[in-house]
Amino acid sequence: MERWVVYAIISMFFAGFTSVVAKQGLAGISAELGLTVRTIFVCVFVLVFAAMAVDPAEIKSLQKVNYMWLGFSGITTAGSWIFYYKALKVGDVATVALIDKGSVVIAILLAWWLLKEAITLRLILGALLIVAGLFVIAKK
Repeated sequence: MERWVVYAIISMFFAGFTSVVAKQGLAGISAELGLTVRTIFVCVFVLVFAAMAVDPAEIKSLQKVNYMWLGFSGITTAGSWIFYYKALKVGDVATVALIDKGSVVIAILLAWWLLKEAITLRLILGALLIVAGLFVIAKK
């Protein structure tokens, strides 16, 4: 199995735990405060990770385009997290997490449009199954 697939599977498990433990952490506080506390922890852990994993010489290779796209990614991440926590505070974890994973369909379309990645029959079928799953689970 390729290394990136292993990383993606590990990410999947962490993401699955994230929703459940976040819901527990929101007990008795606002979604906004919960997200703020979580983000502080994320920031500290990522900075420690970067201190251990990033060669300081690599920092010099950053260009304006890196800052632009990574900054935009940070803005979209913040928007995603803000509304995810608002939904998680009042909604069921399974339903909120599934709807959030509908972002895969958005990612497929954006990767095709911006990155010129191919959309195959396999991707179309998978995206349709995700959308069908969204409707099945989200329907009350």
